[in-house]
Amino acid sequence: MPEENQHNNTQNQSQDTITKVTGMYKDWFLDYASYVILERAVPSIEDGFKPVQRRIMQSMKDLDDGRYNKVANLVGHTMQYHPHGDASIADAMVQLGQKELLIDTQGNWGNILTGDRAAAPRYIEARLSKFASEVVFNPKTTEWQSTYDGRRKEPINLPVKFPLLLAQGAEGIAVGLSTKILPHNFNELIDASIKHLRGRSFTLIPDFQTGGIADISDYRDGVRGGKVRVRVKITQLDKKTLVISELPYGITTSSLIDSVLKANEKKKIKINKIEDNTAAEVEILIHLPNNVSPDKTIDALYAFTNCEISISPLCCVIDNNTPVFINVKEIVRRSTDHTVYLLKKELEIQLAELQEQWHFASLERIFIEKRIYRDIEEEGTWKGVLKAIGKGLKPHVKHLKRAVTEEDIVRLTEIRIKKISKFDIDKANQLIESLEDKIATVKKYLDNLIDYAIDYFKNLKKKYGKERKRKTEIRLFDDIEATKVVMRNAKLYVDREEGFVGTSLRKDEFITDCADIDDVIIFRADGKMMVTKVDSKTFVGKGIIHVAIFKKNDKRTVYNMIYRDGLRGASYMKRFHVSGVTRDKEYDLTKGKKTSKVLYFTANPNGEAEIISIHLRALGKIKKLKWEIDFSELAIKSRGVRGNTVTKNSVKKIVLKEEGISTLKPRKIWFDDSVMRLNLDDRGELLGEFKPKDRLLVINQHGNLKTAIPDMTMHFDEDIIILEKWQPDKPVTVVYYDGQRERYYLKRFLIENPDKLEVVISDHPNSQLEMVSTDYRPLLEVIFRKRLLDAIVINAEDFIDTKGISALGNLLTKEKIKQVNALDPLPYEKPDIDELEVHEDVIDNQPEQGHLPDEDTDSSKPEIDQDGQTSLF
Repeated sequence: MPEENQHNNTQNQSQDTITKVTGMYKDWFLDYASYVILERAVPSIEDGFKPVQRRIMQSMKDLDDGRYNKVANLVGHTMQYHPHGDASIADAMVQLGQKELLIDTQGNWGNILTGDRAAAPRYIEARLSKFASEVVFNPKTTEWQSTYDGRRKEPINLPVKFPLLLAQGAEGIAVGLSTKILPHNFNELIDASIKHLRGRSFTLIPDFQTGGIADISDYRDGVRGGKVRVRVKITQLDKKTLVISELPYGITTSSLIDSVLKANEKKKIKINKIEDNTAAEVEILIHLPNNVSPDKTIDALYAFTNCEISISPLCCVIDNNTPVFINVKEIVRRSTDHTVYLLKKELEIQLAELQEQWHFASLERIFIEKRIYRDIEEEGTWKGVLKAIGKGLKPHVKHLKRAVTEEDIVRLTEIRIKKISKFDIDKANQLIESLEDKIATVKKYLDNLIDYAIDYFKNLKKKYGKERKRKTEIRLFDDIEATKVVMRNAKLYVDREEGFVGTSLRKDEFITDCADIDDVIIFRADGKMMVTKVDSKTFVGKGIIHVAIFKKNDKRTVYNMIYRDGLRGASYMKRFHVSGVTRDKEYDLTKGKKTSKVLYFTANPNGEAEIISIHLRALGKIKKLKWEIDFSELAIKSRGVRGNTVTKNSVKKIVLKEEGISTLKPRKIWFDDSVMRLNLDDRGELLGEFKPKDRLLVINQHGNLKTAIPDMTMHFDEDIIILEKWQPDKPVTVVYYDGQRERYYLKRFLIENPDKLEVVISDHPNSQLEMVSTDYRPLLEVIFRKRLLDAIVINAEDFIDTKGISALGNLLTKEKIKQVNALDPLPYEKPDIDELEVHEDVIDNQPEQGHLPDEDTDSSKPEIDQDGQTSLF
């Protein structure tokens, strides 16, 4: 019996613990999800507030007396409306205060730049800003509902007359959905609202408190699927120091520095140290080692750190108790239309109040002027009094706008004897006339409601928009290829005999520096080619003849190859480039026979084409055993072609006869001022056709002059005034103001040291550059500040000879100059001078001769590929 009872008890317990949760989950989860969406995470489209923000604002209005209130007191008062803890309310208030729009703060409210938290609520204070008092509140147009405990009334939505949601931005994560609305510029929102009221189209782009540079080309009006790329603002202080002065949205100096240090630890970038001097403004100094390119470092910071982030906007709002996804333009339209509705409602309320004032003022005048108050002296009852007054008023109320009610008569009985005795009919008439003028004005506004709304927005911009200029610079970004800017933090080695490549083969042959994200291209003696990722040790096949870092889409590197088809087949030659491949896939560069063999191979970074000698074996009746071949006569084709026939006989050896020169055309280089970068894609202004040693001439507004071999990673500041192909024989003409002598000077010079950064004006702090010309024979127009002095035209070639860059120059004038203009230059013909073409590239390496396993084949040592480094200013 005990065992049977124990078994029954166990069975009953197991039955008690089994509970079906299907219905419970369906109801409870949906209730919870709806609550989080509607009451916590997502803002309303009508006023732009989340519930906690709306309750904070209402509490601040309740306690508003023009003085600061302790935030702890405001948080406690808000808890009458908000059914959650004080910490969440305090955090929400701090976020509102840091946006510097609705709340006037006092004390330590934290720092959005450094990420420092605000002080405890008992130590900081707040009050409503003047903007909030004017735009957010109006009890007469507010709809109310009971609070969570039914003891008070709270607004359903505040009557906000401004696109506040887009001005502040919003972010929240609910159950099953989220929202991320980016902030926009105050003045631009007002302009957009005005354009909407006028029936014109408008465009809105984000603007962030922290500034930075943004690419909004894929913003898509803030809908799902859009993207905004934001970068820090980096300038180059000198060759070894970079300065970060503005941050991306949502990034603090602490998180930014952490990301830079992590990238440095992973050897993606190379820096000496980083300093954070941020106070009121952001200032982060990044110190670079010697021989590290600042331009490449800037690109690497964008590629591997939080110096560039991508933001995915998602405009989700609550509309009529339902979450909806809309774009920012629709938010502006809805907000503006709602503002017009609220303005109309306010005018209608104001009109009704003025009409009531006019009505009672008219009754009061009649009541006192016609001495109707005497008619009640004989009445003994209250009803009799009211009846007597109504009877006395009847002959005089025909001009009134509405009928006289009992409430009107009761108000007349409340007039004091003192007011009746001192009644002034002239003042009464003036009051009525002023009320009539106000009524006419309000009616005029109602009849011209759109114009009234436009004036309302203009007034907001005039009062509150002066200090709210755009902080974020809008610019298109070039895509940065990580492999081109990553720091080469490892060394690549090859074991040709065993067929291994990798970074751990330190006892074997060194190839080049590399990064862990690089790809390696390998050519083998059997005519096979493959591309694989850099690793510690990778088997790629025996008989390696060439290894290098693979550059995707590289059409300048040309491979010259001669191979034998099969064991006794003919020999073929071809030139090809490798622009794109599938990683770890073998490609056969021969006709496909297993016994095919590469007889000659070179890799040429600039399309060099050498001259070689072919030596045949003395077999049979072959008469011609040696001849020369010029690879420049062979067209560059794809890697899969068979190639041209060299010979059907057996080749003994192939000897390099003459080093090759580039067969590629000079590169056309453009400058795109929208991104301030060079490109090869026909975007922007064509700077010219550049050979390997050709240079750019760059002069900026501060008088800094530099020549540099063009590199697509170069960065240019917006203060450049000269950017062109440098011609060494072309003089530079400069007009500048010398701050020490307080005079204007003109000088002409040739650039003698192209690798040196020069300053073309004197080093006095008040010296400034007036004009620069790179014409051979420039004409200058000088306009003086004194109106009595006529402008003069100066032939710079006659005015001064060409001297050194450090020369002071000739005194141009003692008079103060208003402007110097460059006129059309005098004609110039270049002398006929035979120029030697230069084919070497100081950036790229010389052709590398392949290593062939054939003992009869000549070979030369491979050259190490060294990346050239360039920097400006």
